Amino acid sequence: QVQLVEVGGGLVQPGGSLRLSCAASTFTFSNYDMSWYRQTPGKERELVAAMRSTGGSTIYADSVKGRFTIFRDNAKNTVDLQMNSLQPEDTAVYYCNAHSVWNNYWGQGTQVTVSS
Repeated sequence: QVQLVEVGGGLVQPGGSLRLSCAASTFTFSNYDMSWYRQTPGKERELVAAMRSTGGSTIYADSVKGRFTIFRDNAKNTVDLQMNSLQPEDTAVYYCNAHSVWNNYWGQGTQVTVSS
């Protein structure tokens, strides 16, 4: 069974926006820290944004701070990433992650391409 499913990727011009969504299929979000990562071929997977299980604390990579926002809804088992002012360097496969002491789940990724 797929643990996490991401949707919302695609092609966008520089300066445009996309909203990524992630949903759980076999577990509930309430006790998990949720995050978004991204990765390009040959490079290390990079943390983009994260939110604690309580929903009261968030962190962002310096490269996206002020442009990206993470949202979670524990009741609906979803976490979203709103991406504004996209630039070519944001091009990557974006992955949703759910982490606890006992489990670590990854989605299969969704491609985001920023190009003219």
